[in-house]
Amino acid sequence: MSDAPFLEPNAARRATEALPGIPRDESGPVFHEPWEAHAFAMALALHGKGVFTWPEWAAKLAEEIKKAQAAGDPDTGETYYRHWLATLERMVAEKGVTTSQALADYHDAWERAAHRTPHGTPIELKAEDFRR
Repeated sequence: MSDAPFLEPNAARRATEALPGIPRDESGPVFHEPWEAHAFAMALALHGKGVFTWPEWAAKLAEEIKKAQAAGDPDTGETYYRHWLATLERMVAEKGVTTSQALADYHDAWERAAHRTPHGTPIELKAEDFRR
């Protein structure tokens, strides 16, 4: 993440200080899958662009986690970034960065592209992936 030009230096450190629930070790955030790091970086970038404050993010993330726990999530920490991603999707729609429909369209297109792509080959979205 440090080589991403849209992230200011120390953004990840400040995020982990502002959001104490982030899974981490002594060197910083810990990610179990690449998509978790991507979701983290997207939130850092949107925060850096002023889309939301960390206190606002923390409140929405807490709401998402409580909702998931009420639905039966055991809160073992393994689903933390699923809540992070759900919060990210909710906030960008609420803030008008994109729409819930656009998010759903890209999700569906990605699923179609992944399904037709051989394992180990980079997934590329094509116009036909956006059919309804």
